[in-house]
Amino acid sequence: MKKIMNEQLIYEILSVVEEIPEGKVSTYGQIARLIGRDKNARLVGKVLSRAEFYGKYPCHRVVNHAGRLVPGWPEQRFLLLDEGVSFKDENHVDMKENQWNC
Repeated sequence: MKKIMNEQLIYEILSVVEEIPEGKVSTYGQIARLIGRDKNARLVGKVLSRAEFYGKYPCHRVVNHAGRLVPGWPEQRFLLLDEGVSFKDENHVDMKENQWNC
């Protein structure tokens, strides 16, 4: 993975995350497509797991394709609720209502 990940790619991913509007969510795959790396959703997740080293980004607005929240990060739900994001259940965002339409 070290060959794939470089500073330019990291900032490319984070700049897309920065554009997600308040009250909307995006998926790892959607971000990968937006940067021209359709098959690199896991790479997006890896970068976001280390985003705190690069500044403050709204990583809480990124969920998996089914709207599932990040396991082990209970704050994510509260951050999204504060922005008005609706949920289907305890761990899944309502993607029909809240997905970023970019």
